[in-house]
Amino acid sequence: MTLTDEERSRLADIVRLQPTKNGELQDAWGLEGGSEVHQYLENHLEEYYYRDDDSLIRSTAEANDLVDVEPGIEADAVAKGGAPETIRVPELEARVFEVVADPDGRSQSVVAVLNAVREAFDLDPDVDEVRRALRSLERKNVVEVVYRTVPTFKLAVERDEITVEIAE
Repeated sequence: MTLTDEERSRLADIVRLQPTKNGELQDAWGLEGGSEVHQYLENHLEEYYYRDDDSLIRSTAEANDLVDVEPGIEADAVAKGGAPETIRVPELEARVFEVVADPDGRSQSVVAVLNAVREAFDLDPDVDEVRRALRSLERKNVVEVVYRTVPTFKLAVERDEITVEIAE
């Protein structure tokens, strides 16, 4: 199957963002809703993605070979429940990773992480962007959720055990 430029670009997004969800792709692709993402995937990229046991979208090995981007994670480590050695994430996720509480520290609310990002970097994301970044890092097994009055977050692994690369 020959891919159009748009299909190849969107396939690269899947490879780069995996494991991902409809909502994350909806934002990346500027679509109206998750059902539009699902329809696009089924109609255009059916051969190149699958949903794992947690219904997260992942690229096939063939898809990884077709596009010139590095996968967001090392699939084997995360599939086995471990943390990858390297993650490739957008800049905001990298900054969130830098400021979120250490594994042995007290977990932080989304707002606390937002304030830490604003204080440490010349960035002004909104709270929903930080929440999405934290949830994406959680799916990559490098951040964990601690449920208190509200969900809070901290690293699941030591910061120096993970190489963070910023995906473009």
